[in-house]
Amino acid sequence: MNEIPKLLIGIGAALIVFGVLWQFGGKFISLGKLPGDIIIKNENSTFYFPIVTSIVISIVLSLLFFIIGRFR
Repeated sequence: MNEIPKLLIGIGAALIVFGVLWQFGGKFISLGKLPGDIIIKNENSTFYFPIVTSIVISIVLSLLFFIIGRFR
């Protein structure tokens, strides 16, 4: 039962670090504006669908979880 709180604390700390890096590193890495992301601008509205960004994040997370799983 002691493993779940430690896991949640670790995930929370990782999310905080990731959020801070994204906030300050966003000036250098434009992750949300990759070629292939869909942007439709009309007079009164804007539709933005980051399809390529979602694919890149999915690949990175899949590789990360695969590596973590190999060391368990």
